[in-house]
Amino acid sequence: MKQDVLSAIAMQSSDETYTPVPKDYKAGKTKYVIVTGSVISGIGKGIFTSSLGKCLRDRGIKIVPIKLEAYLNVDSGTLNPFRHGEVFVLDDGTETDMDLGGYERFMDLTLSKDSFVTSGKIYQRIIEKERRGEYLGRDVQFIPHVTGETKLVLRNLAVKSNADMVLVEIGGTVGDYENMFALEAIRELAYEEGHDNVCVVNVTYVLEPPSTGEFKSKAAQLGIKRMIEMGLQPDVVVCRSERPIPEVIRQKISMNVNVPLNRVFGAHNVENIYEVPLFLRKQKVDEAILEVLGLEKKFPTNGNKELEKWTKANTVTSSKEITVGIAGKYTGLVDSYISILKALEHCSAATNTRVRVKWIETTEIEKGNKRAAYELKGINGLIVPGGFGSRGCEGKIACIKHARENKIPFLGLCFGMQMAVIEFARNVAGLKAANSTEIDEKTPNPVICILPEQDEIEELGGTLRLGGFDVVVKKGSLAHRLYGKEKVRERFRHRFNVNTKYIDRLEEKGLLFSGMAPKKRIMQIAEIPNHPFFVGTQFHPEFVSRPLKPSPIFLGFIKTCIEKSAQ
Repeated sequence: MKQDVLSAIAMQSSDETYTPVPKDYKAGKTKYVIVTGSVISGIGKGIFTSSLGKCLRDRGIKIVPIKLEAYLNVDSGTLNPFRHGEVFVLDDGTETDMDLGGYERFMDLTLSKDSFVTSGKIYQRIIEKERRGEYLGRDVQFIPHVTGETKLVLRNLAVKSNADMVLVEIGGTVGDYENMFALEAIRELAYEEGHDNVCVVNVTYVLEPPSTGEFKSKAAQLGIKRMIEMGLQPDVVVCRSERPIPEVIRQKISMNVNVPLNRVFGAHNVENIYEVPLFLRKQKVDEAILEVLGLEKKFPTNGNKELEKWTKANTVTSSKEITVGIAGKYTGLVDSYISILKALEHCSAATNTRVRVKWIETTEIEKGNKRAAYELKGINGLIVPGGFGSRGCEGKIACIKHARENKIPFLGLCFGMQMAVIEFARNVAGLKAANSTEIDEKTPNPVICILPEQDEIEELGGTLRLGGFDVVVKKGSLAHRLYGKEKVRERFRHRFNVNTKYIDRLEEKGLLFSGMAPKKRIMQIAEIPNHPFFVGTQFHPEFVSRPLKPSPIFLGFIKTCIEKSAQ
């Protein structure tokens, strides 16, 4: 019956309904789980979605996640990390919200552009269709065209992935004008697909004002009621809080928002985010969702042993610890470097060693010659991450010089590798004025310059060298020992590269380029052989690091830090 309804709607191009349906789409074949947030932003909706996906995949369900983001940017590429957190890059080159990194890590998936859509992308597609005359002379409106295009994105993903379930996270908070397109599209989707095919989950926040000394649920109730006013009745409510909420709070929320008590869950803070999937499983959150969708018998659990093993393997039990310095210019917002922190966590679990992070603001180091030595005192290793622009560059170079001269393990990522090449060129190869043309267009020694294929591009969005590319690794190098093979695939996000005119001179002075692009003289890994660990990568190895599958580059770095700390 639902398929008949969809077919009828799709054929009615002349009336007020616009619901394009992909070829071969069958209503009911794919289920939809929708995750929304209320009360405040930043309550861990992305972690919840990632952890829920892990729980469901653990049951044998084929999951494909998607983030519907509210902002008008076409993608995340031009967003300032200090404002919005890290820009995560998918293998196909799509620049996305950092939540996609969480999806890939927890669910151990390689996602594509189909798993990230912004309102800007939706509007762009609609305008392109309107210009081509595809709306047959109709006036193009928010309803049904914007919502129809949004539903088409979700159904296309269902067909392409052939997934059992599409897990949809809606960015922002219920009540934001920006995400109204997504919420209204979900209301329509639930109507068209039928209630047994769409489960709506609201992650809300339960306040605990210090002045009252008790939990207050009114804000959570009102946030969810705002959803109900929009025609979206949540099936499951997850209550985020600092501490465990009492039963009476669950009862109040249940009664006031029409959600059965056994589908209102508490989700207080846990010590380790890798405990969240098992936490949700023990609360039976995934079971409640499957009951709504009628799948509890089709996908039963085989106990919690596998999930318990995964959780235990991601837990550090040793008291041994090291300190790694991260020298950057976005240190005021740790989400700017979230994938690096996660890669360190993966190595921490693999080595059973706690990795502490010391944030080093490189713009401060530029204020004095001895500040680098002072700031780097006591660290066991140094990471200089990616970035753009000139601010803080000389501070990064000073930190790298200190690490090179004092045999401190060093890992330079993308821009960090470029800064390492500049430092080496200046202080070892004798090119005192060496620089990048990104920083100084008139430098007499441009050891870092723009990629030839990027030279004519004037716009910024989507114009970097983006996505997964192969790297040929030189035998006998440290990089080869770490990877254990001669060709690897890593993810890139850069426009500048090592100038080929200076490669021979740099290598003559002791810098080894141990990784390069196949059939091109584009240098992608640099290392210093007579150093405990001095490696720079033009790519971002942190983007492909996974729980229980840490990046070989990061793992080698951390192991060296541990060895040095023991000396």
